[in-house]
Amino acid sequence: MSPTHTNAPARSLKERVVHALAFEGLAIALSAPALAWLLGKSLLHTGALTLAVSTLAMLWNMAFNAAFDRAQQRFGFTRGARVRIVHALLFELGLIVATVPLAAWWLSIGLVQAFVLDIGLLLFFLPYTLGFNWAYDVLRDRWLARDAAPPLEAAEAGGRM
Repeated sequence: MSPTHTNAPARSLKERVVHALAFEGLAIALSAPALAWLLGKSLLHTGALTLAVSTLAMLWNMAFNAAFDRAQQRFGFTRGARVRIVHALLFELGLIVATVPLAAWWLSIGLVQAFVLDIGLLLFFLPYTLGFNWAYDVLRDRWLARDAAPPLEAAEAGGRM
């Protein structure tokens, strides 16, 4: 089993920013056009909303994942399927608290309507969050393993001696 699955990964602020930008960039590219079509609004209008929500989500993403990593270090749990599902649920629930009032104001709808819209988005973002973070961790493990491996030339030279 790789280190990211048994211990909390050590992530720099730079890595957290790259992770959050990749997550949110793909989310905007997928959700803004879908929202424009579903709500009958312009892509500019829904794009601005998704950008605002993305900004909130990016800040929440970095803070939440840093806290999650600390919790993993403290309690020593592994990142199996159950933990990843709990991670995704907690992340999305925290985001709902911030985004429902914003969506209600931006779209000129009531809080209940904004909540229903947010639940609809949750049906997309919950599996997206789970899949994105899982894929990110797998790719990160591969990058770290590749970076930790000695260069091919050094390995070959060591074998000849």
